[in-house]
Amino acid sequence: MTWWWHAHVCVGMMAPMEHDSPSHEPGAHSKPRKRLRHYDTRGHARFLTFSCYQDRPLLAPYEHRDWMIHAIDRARQQHLFELWAFVIMPTHVHLLIRPNHERPAVSGILSSIKQSVAKRAVRKAKEDHPLRLMMAASDGNANLRFWQRGGGYDRNVWSTKHIWHAIDYIHSNPVKARYCASPMAWRWSSAAAANNPGAGPLNLDLTTIPPMQG
Repeated sequence: MTWWWHAHVCVGMMAPMEHDSPSHEPGAHSKPRKRLRHYDTRGHARFLTFSCYQDRPLLAPYEHRDWMIHAIDRARQQHLFELWAFVIMPTHVHLLIRPNHERPAVSGILSSIKQSVAKRAVRKAKEDHPLRLMMAASDGNANLRFWQRGGGYDRNVWSTKHIWHAIDYIHSNPVKARYCASPMAWRWSSAAAANNPGAGPLNLDLTTIPPMQG
């Protein structure tokens, strides 16, 4: 069993790895993904998804997920965004954030998070298994990669209904993938903190989330 397939999951269950396909998006269908427009608009929350290279479960090791937790926390301090929900899956990450800058730039937030994890993972890969992250470049050279190219899935969210739909979707990801029986059983998500402030690996900005209606 290669190192990226060694996934320790809650309740001792193993399940097929998810892929960052259109089915990862709330309300998406099996048809090809359309290119969505997004805008760096102040006050809008952003629902973000980014995936590991070739949908490999490179975030399966506990250590790699802890790197991601640290990267999100550091980026939040650097870029001053509110964290409303997150989940770290073996093959991809979902985030719901609201940037606070006058001119919010989500691309910079994503770069900070992804580069931090990639640098640590590539450093480790070079030491342990240098061929596991190889990708042939167009010029015939080879580069080590951790993340899939492109910006991933990025949607502006501003209505209360869609904000809570995104939160529920993010927290239910591990359950739908059959890694655990309840959202709060997954250590690498914000489900525990959403129900019990201070629980979980990262605190949420709960006071800024619009209250659920009805």
